[in-house]
Amino acid sequence: MAEAIEAYWELALAPYWARIRAVLDADVLYRARQAAEHGAARVLNELHAGLRWTDGALRLGHRARPLNRRTAGPGLLLIPSAFTGPGLYTLLAPSAPPQLAYPARGIGDLWTTPSAPVGASLAAVLGRSRALLLTELAAPASTTELARRTGLSPSAVSQYLTALRDARLVSAHRAGRWVLYARTATAEALLNPPG
Repeated sequence: MAEAIEAYWELALAPYWARIRAVLDADVLYRARQAAEHGAARVLNELHAGLRWTDGALRLGHRARPLNRRTAGPGLLLIPSAFTGPGLYTLLAPSAPPQLAYPARGIGDLWTTPSAPVGASLAAVLGRSRALLLTELAAPASTTELARRTGLSPSAVSQYLTALRDARLVSAHRAGRWVLYARTATAEALLNPPG
């Protein structure tokens, strides 16, 4: 059984794991930012159409049985997933926090290759590599992931990201052992000018 699971991992998941992990980490970063800026109720209300926080209670639509707070542990563990499809999945275990798996943001683009060309005028101002990194940061990513996607060396990506962070075009956020970089509102305005 262990050999079959390992073979499945090598064929089906390992080649895509860096991309999947980047989407999941980006979702966690987004939800943390949302909670810090707007509170947990907003996070829960925007997590999924079948989930609502109202009158101090979390309500799940289309659930056969209610989640009983007396038999579950404290808290709520939110689990972004690339494999839930459009649904929500719950798990209750005695003394453990209830678990709620939901579709992560960005999974619709998980299997597509970004094809946004770098604007010549932006590349002329920032440099081709810095402009390329900004376009690749449509979702937060690590230095390693950006190096893999762009073909730039990890040290060059790190140097360019430092310059972009100093110019307030990207921000850095720790996610476990990774540091994820995200575009700022200023960078979004440069990449998507009005009009």
